[in-house]
Parts: sequence; C-alpha cells; structure tokens
Amino acid sequence: QVQLVESGGGLVQPGGSLRLSCATSGSIFSIDAMGWYRQAPGQERELVATITYGGSANVADSVKGRFTISRDNGKNTVYLQMSSLKPDDTAVYYCTADVRRSVLLRTQKYWGQGTQVTVSS
Repeated sequence: QVQLVESGGGLVQPGGSLRLSCATSGSIFSIDAMGWYRQAPGQERELVATITYGGSANVADSVKGRFTISRDNGKNTVYLQMSSLKPDDTAVYYCTADVRRSVLLRTQKYWGQGTQVTVSS
C-alpha cells in the first residue's frame, strides 16, 4: 500500500501565504512525478502544478508567479508554497505521486485525501 498524507491547509486572509506538504509512504520502489490539484465547490478538479524527480516544474497559468512547487526526494515529500492568495484559490487541494511499487510493476498515480484551503477576510 501507498499513502499520501497532506498537511498545511487552513484559513488565510487575501494576500497571505500558506505552505502545503505531502508525504508519501508505504511500499515504494521509486516515485516519478509528483503534483498538486485543486477542486473548488461546484467545479471540476484542476491541475495546479507538477514536478519531476529531477525537479522540472510546471505551474498552471492561474497561479504562475504566486505558487511554487518543490520536492524532497529523500523524504518522498512534495510541497506547494502559495503566496498572494486570492479568494479564488479557495479549494480542496490534493497531492499526487506517480509511484512504482517494484521494478516489476508499472507506475500508478496515487492521491492524498485532500486539505482545505480557504482564502477569506
């Protein structure tokens, strides 16, 4: 089994900052890409950012310049630093990890349980 545990969500005022963390544990041979998605009420889940094992990152245009994704391969952890937060950033944020559980198995995408981020005054 593979588990992804997120932390760092909460309530923040507009213009504020938050840092999300997501630690992956369990039966892991290797982790390829990691990422963050979000889903606001009544909307579809959208990709926020991804990062490869080597550190190449892609960030959605809607958060570019405000959000930064990073990872610590030694800790199997991905981070999302969010700054200049807006009410439109309010959503449940989910982390993902593309995990290979053994050399004989193909990579599968695993999801965290989600953490609520609310931007409001």
